[in-house]
Amino acid sequence: MNRPIYMNNAWYAVAWSHELAREPLGRRICGYPIVLYRTADGTPAALEDLCCHRLLPLSLGRIEGDLLVCGYHGLTFDRSGQCVRIPSQGTPGRHVRVRSYPVVERHRLVWVWIGDPALADPAVVPDLHWHDDPEWTFVGDLLPMNCDYRLVADNLLDLTHETWVHQTSIGHALIPACPIETTSDGGSVTVSRWILDHEPAPFWRFLMKRVRGYEGRCDRWQIVKFVPPCNVVLHIGVAEAGSGAREGDMSKGIRAMQLNSITPATADSCWYFWSFNRNFLHEDEELSSTLLTTSRRIFGEDQVIIEAQQRAMRENPAAATININLDAGSVRMRQMIDARRAHEPGTSRAD
Repeated sequence: MNRPIYMNNAWYAVAWSHELAREPLGRRICGYPIVLYRTADGTPAALEDLCCHRLLPLSLGRIEGDLLVCGYHGLTFDRSGQCVRIPSQGTPGRHVRVRSYPVVERHRLVWVWIGDPALADPAVVPDLHWHDDPEWTFVGDLLPMNCDYRLVADNLLDLTHETWVHQTSIGHALIPACPIETTSDGGSVTVSRWILDHEPAPFWRFLMKRVRGYEGRCDRWQIVKFVPPCNVVLHIGVAEAGSGAREGDMSKGIRAMQLNSITPATADSCWYFWSFNRNFLHEDEELSSTLLTTSRRIFGEDQVIIEAQQRAMRENPAAATININLDAGSVRMRQMIDARRAHEPGTSRAD
């Protein structure tokens, strides 16, 4: 199995905004234990989830005002990580502290920077604006996965698997035979595929009938973009066959933005934040419920495959793998992560 590689100087999604309240929330990110909470005015804070006294996770403590109180002996920390009170003695010294992390809330997600705080620029938080754009309607969830985070990105960059893994929803027999185009601009990797003039898969057939009252043949597109450290944006949809979608006129079709942020927890586990965003039938709550249920089932099918893959890699460490033509996007994705990691300050090529 390839050794895990994490980019340190990058923003990682650590929680949906609605998960974060006035109770501590513990998450392991890239091997680091982190506790998240909101201060009195709602601002997110992120600290090392280990009290510096006896290493009890601070996520087992409580919030008092803007302060986080350890649940063991009451050591109390401000959002900078400085201990400001030890009930059993006088004022703590400045050395009594835990690490704090830069944190930003954007696009319905809370993001943490685990690397050099001086390099934490909020301007480079990945653009997932569809999450809170009023022109798009959001459904999404968090799926903890027992696998190397890159295996989830592999799965998203190679949608050929839909034919076999998602036969009753988005899979289609024509997908493997349709050519893919893989491009990279140095800051992202994009894999594109068009499936033209076909009877749509059940999921898309349902949506075309529900939204447009159309039941005929379709053109379908899958445009998948990887953005470091591990965000994958899918522009997907179908339109009436021959209506000009491939040339840019998607007015006779339906579009969706399926957004994915995959954050490493450990070498073989990750947090998978996913969403399905649509620009049609915004007030249709029944459709939102159906899309949430269907998406959970589809990603659950992926989870079975990917976690089995991870177990096989762990149990057969000497087994070799090969790449085939549909892996071009995954290969470039991994090369990009490796290159970014290798050029981070303090990182050796032997890490």
